Amino acid sequence: MQKVQLQAEPRSVIGQRVKTLRKAGLVPAVVYGHDFKSLSIQVPVKELERVYAEAGESTVVYLNVNGQDHPTIIHDIVRDALSDKFLHADFYKVRLDEKINAKIQLNFTGESPAVKGLGGILVKNMSEIEVEGFPQDLPHQIDVDISGLAEFKSQIIVKDLNVSNKLEVKADPEAVVALIQEPISEEELKAQLEAPAAGGVEEVEVIKKEKPEEEAAEGEEAAPAAPAPEKK
Repeated sequence: MQKVQLQAEPRSVIGQRVKTLRKAGLVPAVVYGHDFKSLSIQVPVKELERVYAEAGESTVVYLNVNGQDHPTIIHDIVRDALSDKFLHADFYKVRLDEKINAKIQLNFTGESPAVKGLGGILVKNMSEIEVEGFPQDLPHQIDVDISGLAEFKSQIIVKDLNVSNKLEVKADPEAVVALIQEPISEEELKAQLEAPAAGGVEEVEVIKKEKPEEEAAEGEEAAPAAPAPEKK
């Protein structure tokens, strides 16, 4: 796996004043982690866009600040609601000798003969999968080849996924990742859409991240982010 690197500089501008950085083509960011003193940084927006496209939120990014490399995972990206431009980034510093849990995006590839030739419907039950492993072994995505789905009701389950033996998949091995459903009529589809959903509103626990309080205002345009990767 190719080493992903990103050059950054220490940042003294904080709070609402970071708008001046964005106008200069820089994105305010913060690095934090277990037993690590948080560090405010700034990175060129073009470089951050490149690295994010390459690494996502699971591959290790070696963040170079003042000549020192910090192995990190991009933990959160705040975007402008209208322009989708990067406003703020969180980097979570990891230890390469400690396993973590991370959710890896599934990338569906190929073409299903059942869809192309029989008019079947491809149903994707999962968009990501949780794995456990050392940070340097976490991939950006896991490819799922659907070209073997040739009949109605054919399916791909978790144990069929091509996952490195360096990683432990946390999902049920028999859980369905994707399947082919027979085509349905407009009347059947309408009936399914109008059917009441089962169950009620679930209680949601909000977990705060281990990030500096002064960073809160810098990404206030976006919704609260998920907790930092779980260490093992």
